[in-house]
Amino acid sequence: MSWRDKYKTIDVLVGKTITEIVGDKDSDELRFVCADGARYLMHHSQDCCESVSIEDINGDLADLIGSPVTLAEEAASSEPQPEQVIGKYDDGFTWTFYRLATAKGFVTIRWYGTSNGYYSETVDFVEETA
Repeated sequence: MSWRDKYKTIDVLVGKTITEIVGDKDSDELRFVCADGARYLMHHSQDCCESVSIEDINGDLADLIGSPVTLAEEAASSEPQPEQVIGKYDDGFTWTFYRLATAKGFVTIRWYGTSNGYYSETVDFVEETA
């Protein structure tokens, strides 16, 4: 598998049953382990003059475990930046929302990225291989 093939969109989780989620808001990455053996990493590879991190997790990640994923979608916004959330690099910014649901519950993972305008503010969703 080439490195490009490893990059996925979050909707690859629809229909899969997550057995474990490793990480939390403070770790700035989440690893999803699925019943079929697939593993996915949601993270950002930091570079110069940027910062991308999990700002908030709304809902209980435990609700995503043990039941097939029925919704997995991404939405991004660069709406006006609130004054109370000014990053170190504030020339550009992006909010990225990941919405996941199972029959047990609904979770929104909100990422916030800032940069000097020349670096990525996006989140990577990567399939991990053994």
